[in-house]
Amino acid sequence: MTHISVTVDGTVYEDEVEPRLLLVHYLRDRLGLTGTPIGCDTSNCGACTVELDGMSVKSCTVLAVQADGGEVTTVQGLARDGAWTPLQRAFHERHALQCGYCTPGMIMAARDLLRENPHPTSGEVRQALEGNLCRCTGYQNIVRAVLAAAEDTAGETAGRDSAAGDGASGRRTASGQEVTA
Repeated sequence: MTHISVTVDGTVYEDEVEPRLLLVHYLRDRLGLTGTPIGCDTSNCGACTVELDGMSVKSCTVLAVQADGGEVTTVQGLARDGAWTPLQRAFHERHALQCGYCTPGMIMAARDLLRENPHPTSGEVRQALEGNLCRCTGYQNIVRAVLAAAEDTAGETAGRDSAAGDGASGRRTASGQEVTA
């Protein structure tokens, strides 16, 4: 057994785990976070995508011991106080799910894309999601949802910027410092 300390959705967990335990099984079986589904267990479908230290990973390809000292965000950790993120809302409003099995992985991969590229094209969305499979939707509504979330997020940001009224841009660097001019 190996001792790990990992932050999952804002909560620190200390555990003893078998070195071969996959992160997806740790999340589901040990922590009860079943919002991250097991699709294929071979990294083909992307349903189990989570964020590890700010990067999307297929949790069936990561050992729990590799997350030691890290920060994991699952789809269950996105909505705060029951308020959906623009991406979750867009998936719902644009009918970007049918059976819903791939949805957690799609949302996590799309979130990674939007963080890197807040204004993607349809082609860029498709490329970013190529590691995530959906057998139900045909992807059209998924792509539309990601594009709508990007637009919605840009609108919210613009609203905050203009609401500041003090000439502040409202933009911040990754370290949280305000960007001027």
